[in-house]
Amino acid sequence: MAAKSKSNVITLTRVYDAPLQSVWDAWTVPEEVAQWWGPRGFTLTSHSRDLRTGGYWHYTMHGPDGTDYENTTQYLEVVPLQRMVYDHGGHKDRPPLFRVTALFTERTGRTQLDMSMAFATPEIATEMRGFIKKAGGEATWDRLAEYLVKRLAGVEQFFIARTFDAPIARVYETWTDPEQLAQWLPPTGATMRFLRAELCVGGTSFYAMTMANGAVMYGRLSYLALEAPNRIVYAQQFCDDKEKVITAPFFADWPRTMMTTVELVSEAPDRTRVTLRWEPQDASAAAIAEFVKQRGSMTMGWTGSFDKLEALTSARSPSPANDQM
Repeated sequence: MAAKSKSNVITLTRVYDAPLQSVWDAWTVPEEVAQWWGPRGFTLTSHSRDLRTGGYWHYTMHGPDGTDYENTTQYLEVVPLQRMVYDHGGHKDRPPLFRVTALFTERTGRTQLDMSMAFATPEIATEMRGFIKKAGGEATWDRLAEYLVKRLAGVEQFFIARTFDAPIARVYETWTDPEQLAQWLPPTGATMRFLRAELCVGGTSFYAMTMANGAVMYGRLSYLALEAPNRIVYAQQFCDDKEKVITAPFFADWPRTMMTTVELVSEAPDRTRVTLRWEPQDASAAAIAEFVKQRGSMTMGWTGSFDKLEALTSARSPSPANDQM
């Protein structure tokens, strides 16, 4: 999520690999909504839903700590397959927190979701933006992507997206320059150094990562696509110090190969949305189950890395060479 400073509106854009009807159904069919609505670790119980202009949706969010959050949504406008406007977060005597406008647009078999959340004041929007980031609220839309790909393709994936206040060429540079990549990619508290860096299609980079407890892990990145400045695809594997592929040292069952796809989209000259997708390759049922179980931890890990990436892109201006990409 990103918004201009001093604005009372937070905006979000996502593009899903799913037809418009499938995305609309995921938003409007109660059984489907329950599969993805809310931050990771939350579940949903719908009590009643009248999806029409003037209708109400009464539901309870169940937090991972057992806390229940009762909510009432009032629909102000519903245009099937096109538009939905509603007041969110109110209940009984509690007024709504903000007004949502969601636009659904078909893009050659994919669906673009454009959302705006309007708050009473810019100050409230700023406060809420920080809360959403801390609480992992953006993961709701990652969960929607995961639900859609599971429903339509029958595969388990992990998604995380973030908008950075930097030009697309600058952000792409931080993914493809080994020195910069090593500054932000490791988990919080860890450091990384490349023992070999071949950031080119067909190239393989070998790295060592020192964790906060002093343990050293090795891995490699094998690049399949580098399409500046919009797309990067690489396979990630854990290795021993001789570069032999091994099972991840922190789980008994974990996919040995993780296909990583990174898509960058320019939302404005100085704003870039990054969407990362992880998909296990040739993994056992037990490894897939562990992968699904650890999505919350993956979100925390990538959020920490993206926080560092945000600081890095804010600290430096794009180089002249990358301005021409």
